[in-house]
Amino acid sequence: TRTFIDGSNSVDLDNTYKTYLFKFINIHGSATAQLTFQGSTEGSSSVDGDYANNITSTYFVSRHDENGSNGQVAYDTGNDQAQGSSFQLLADNFGADNDASLCGELWLFNPSSTTFVKHFMSTTQYYQSAVPRTNNTFIAGYFNTTSAINAIQFKMSSGNIDSGRIALYGIK
Repeated sequence: TRTFIDGSNSVDLDNTYKTYLFKFINIHGSATAQLTFQGSTEGSSSVDGDYANNITSTYFVSRHDENGSNGQVAYDTGNDQAQGSSFQLLADNFGADNDASLCGELWLFNPSSTTFVKHFMSTTQYYQSAVPRTNNTFIAGYFNTTSAINAIQFKMSSGNIDSGRIALYGIK
């Protein structure tokens, strides 16, 4: 689990910037699992706090198998949310093989607004181990809250993030 909390460990997740960018650099999991994220409005109490904001999202994937088959672009109906409060999926069946890794980004827009919902969009590229293939996901949606989102948590659905880097950038 990797948590970014405003005011903790030099993290600014407030009105300093209108746009925040999380970069995923060679993320490797300890088990084949899903990489997910969720936001919180609880601030410094978010370490074990409330990561259950309602999310509406869409999830598309472009994939191609190692053997040259199954090239497609598809809407994955089971990986989106319609006012769900679960952690949002960023990568499905992300491989844990020694040579497997995930790279990508998540954009979060105006998280400190107390007027509007909080929009996000993400793109990831990774090795899916269930069927050896490359997956490129496209996720977009919003947190349906007018409270400020001041913490973001990333976690695997099983196992741990073994290695890699999640970097946070504020963009003016």
